[in-house]
Amino acid sequence: MYRAVAAQELGAQRYTRLLRELLDPDDVMDGELREAAQAVTYLWYTGSWPGPPPIVVSPRSYAEGLVWKAAGLKAPATDPGGYGSWGEAREGSGPDDGGAGSGR
Repeated sequence: MYRAVAAQELGAQRYTRLLRELLDPDDVMDGELREAAQAVTYLWYTGSWPGPPPIVVSPRSYAEGLVWKAAGLKAPATDPGGYGSWGEAREGSGPDDGGAGSGR
């Protein structure tokens, strides 16, 4: 899915060039390709394509973005705990159990 979004947003020629030149990025990557690589990285981490306005690929891609995994969190508004669930401690989230903590 991300491959299709990147190819569409970058255009076939720039997308192909980016893939080809990623093998040795420091020697051949110009400003245009560096911006393209940053946009693809943004896509992987957030599940959306940057720009005014950003394009969210899908609700699932947002929820499963690498940024949430790297932070050890669930994406906001994606956990089915219901209203007020953010204020309640979960199993495995106390200070003595090695969990991430309740945020309080």
